[in-house]
Amino acid sequence: MVTSSTDRQQRQPITIASAPGKVLVTGGYLVLDQQYTGLVIGTSARFYTVIRTLGGDKAQGTIKVRSPQFNQATWEYTASVSQENTLLFAPKPSESSNKFVQTCLRFALIVVLQSMDVTLFNQILKEGLDISIVGDNDFYSQREELEKLGLSIKKASSREQLTAFCDTHATLGSVNKTGLGSSAALTTSLVAALFLHFGVLSDLDQEKNLTLVHNVAQFVHCFAQGKVGSGFDVSAAVYGSHRYQRFDPSILAPIMDENVDPTVLNKALSHDNNRWDNKVLSISLPPRFQMILADIDAGSHTPTLVSKVLKWHKEQPEKANKLWNELGAYNSKVEQHFRDLKSASTNDESAYTESLAELAQLPASQWAKGSSDNKVQQLMVDLVTDFTKVRELLQQMSAATGVPIEPTEQTELLDQCMAVPGTVMAGVPGAGGYDAIYCIVLSDEAKESVHQIWEQWAGCSVSPLLCQADSKGVTVVDPKADS
Repeated sequence: MVTSSTDRQQRQPITIASAPGKVLVTGGYLVLDQQYTGLVIGTSARFYTVIRTLGGDKAQGTIKVRSPQFNQATWEYTASVSQENTLLFAPKPSESSNKFVQTCLRFALIVVLQSMDVTLFNQILKEGLDISIVGDNDFYSQREELEKLGLSIKKASSREQLTAFCDTHATLGSVNKTGLGSSAALTTSLVAALFLHFGVLSDLDQEKNLTLVHNVAQFVHCFAQGKVGSGFDVSAAVYGSHRYQRFDPSILAPIMDENVDPTVLNKALSHDNNRWDNKVLSISLPPRFQMILADIDAGSHTPTLVSKVLKWHKEQPEKANKLWNELGAYNSKVEQHFRDLKSASTNDESAYTESLAELAQLPASQWAKGSSDNKVQQLMVDLVTDFTKVRELLQQMSAATGVPIEPTEQTELLDQCMAVPGTVMAGVPGAGGYDAIYCIVLSDEAKESVHQIWEQWAGCSVSPLLCQADSKGVTVVDPKADS
């Protein structure tokens, strides 16, 4: 049952929704094609959208949005309902703009208006909306803030001293991001918060509610970007960690129109539209696995990398398909090893824990020298072997396309991380390039040793992030709960 807007507002004048960032462990480039899958891990770094009633004499139809971590980041919009019961929406003059926020507000409100009583919708609009959007510090490099405080950018302990949601000393257009999917997490949290605030959704626990948030967030994100991407980042923001298989992009083609008919839009994005054929199968890191991440101060323009790889795929389809099929098979093996390890820990927790404790004392290259009848050990050896093959195939794709998917500088760094006892995997996430690296380790000792390598690394500036793997997707946040 959908809670009425007026009842919901009397009980809870503040609405907060939160969505996570992502790390694409396997599936870079291949997730653009429906025949392949990607393994995406959610992070503890999250975006938060807070909606309050604006109130006051000037509130009439005003929507005020603030992003306090940035310079020139306050935007205002007007919204009302015409006599024909259609949404009238426009930005007020401002020194800056935010296409994701503006696109999200406009289209999400069109869907909301189609889904509820017009009188209630008007009542909430007339009271005005005061919206604040913030992202955890790990979404941004924070180098300026660290240097301002006299802290080393190479130490994880430095980030621990930053205040929450600290000033980035930049505009949205100039900020250095870490590649965790900030725009997808922002969009998802804003869509969810709007649906909750207007009472279109009463919770985010039901599958149909998550499906609606997913469909609308995917459309808004694609519209704001000006193209239909793979969608894995929005999917992670909604569902958390999972195996992702993309939706047919043709579902969005008819509605990628500034003047789309509201009825057509609502029908296309509805939770019961079976044309949405994306597949989500939940997953989490096996027990005792820890993911650590680092920002690399070099940067890559992901769309440029993707366009070059797709150009190669089009020009040399036979060679490309052979490599992609082999890479897709190894990607699937890595995911299955995660699931098998999770099962092994459930079936015999003590044996699993004991095996991983022993392996944590050795570099992965030496794991195969132990007992061959130890199932957990064999699974771990297979995981390392198959993920090594994934990296080799990505390196082959780098050489074939001239695209730095795993740059040679990163290869040397990742190999050193893999030599640390207890390191299971080390890679460049997503489309690769010079943005970030991740490692998966078995112990705090391994984590510390990897951090020391990052701190001493001279090849490029490596700045550790604090976020970890977290399987949770989009959630409602209780404003009364302790932070």
